[in-house]
Amino acid sequence: MNSIVSGIIPPILTPLTHSGDVDVPSLTKLVEHLISGGVDGIFVLGSSGEVAFLSDAVREQVIATVLQLVDGRVPVYAGVIDTQTNRVIEHIRVAERLGVQAVVATAPFYAITGPSEIEAHFRALREATSLPLIAYDIPVCVHSKLAPEMLVRLGAEGVLQGVKDSSGDDVSFRRLCMMNKAAGSPLTVLTGHEAVVDGAYLAGADGCVPGLGNVDPAGYVRMWQAYQAGDFAAMKAEQDRLAALFEIVFQPIGKVGPAAGVGSFKTALELMGVFTTNHMTAPLAPIDDEPSRKAIREIVAEAGLL
Repeated sequence: MNSIVSGIIPPILTPLTHSGDVDVPSLTKLVEHLISGGVDGIFVLGSSGEVAFLSDAVREQVIATVLQLVDGRVPVYAGVIDTQTNRVIEHIRVAERLGVQAVVATAPFYAITGPSEIEAHFRALREATSLPLIAYDIPVCVHSKLAPEMLVRLGAEGVLQGVKDSSGDDVSFRRLCMMNKAAGSPLTVLTGHEAVVDGAYLAGADGCVPGLGNVDPAGYVRMWQAYQAGDFAAMKAEQDRLAALFEIVFQPIGKVGPAAGVGSFKTALELMGVFTTNHMTAPLAPIDDEPSRKAIREIVAEAGLL
């Protein structure tokens, strides 16, 4: 079974036209923006890719298009996120057929599940595929926290090959890294943080899956390289710059959640000329008021990206 790469694996955004179709020219520019920035992989159909809002047909289109554009230059991992096990397995079948290098799955959601059901879910996914399987810990969306003890046990048994931790629980993340190391590091542990990635590296993270990496992939690559070289001053300096850039997510007026976060990333890329529009999937509305756009523009310009 192939291993999960370490380093920077941005969760690629899904650019859309004003009519809501996938904007392939903008997606082409984004893929080249990421690869030229030096990323180690691309994660398609994550939360930043608006996976929960996309139809099955659009999901398949996005995976196929990104794979074609990447053309083997870096691994492509696909989110197979859905409410329950059988639906996730259906997405896995599509991802396998298209040729991704790994799949990424959350705990089940909508129906209330406990620890035993969550573990059974991941075991069923392993039985259904030979692809590397990454557990995606994002309790803000699925309302279940993946226990470090379970994740490491499933890693040691070969059920899981990696974890993307977007829990925001830094104590749990450090425990996960400690337990994983004590077990011989069966898991590749990736943080979903954007503004405190330097701390995650010092805790033992093997890399980062930053939504903001769509906007400034090279910055995250430089921070990873500084950490790898033991240049912690340079690592912190780059993180401070990226944390200042991350302030774009706090600028939209009257928006919360992905409308503010993903919306600000799309708006930044539109201002940078990578995207044609900052359109969002329904029911989310794009950031179209001038005060919000002006504030984002100023921050992006200060980061040297315009």
